[in-house]
Amino acid sequence: MMPTIIVTLIALWQVVLVGYTFILAGNAADEAVRQATAAEPGARQAACEAAGLKHLSEAWRSGADVTCGGSGYVTADVKLEVPILFPGTLSFPFPVRGHAGAVEEAD
Repeated sequence: MMPTIIVTLIALWQVVLVGYTFILAGNAADEAVRQATAAEPGARQAACEAAGLKHLSEAWRSGADVTCGGSGYVTADVKLEVPILFPGTLSFPFPVRGHAGAVEEAD
């Protein structure tokens, strides 16, 4: 019975990591687009990337990809890798994506 319990706990832990990665990707996209709308168009990508990576721990930041684009309506896309059992080690081959959009702020 013990192996069944251990395998179940490992599977549940992996599901928690997948869900947490989705939450992190969505939050990073929200933060990135918030900063991108307030930045000048020339500095938008740098502000977007810095804000998107700011609250991610090193385990998720190392494989993260943050991009912003658009004019008038700014969008941010964040791609994170899902760790296998322990953050900072191996990752699944499929990424988790977060997307957010906001209207550009006027002066």
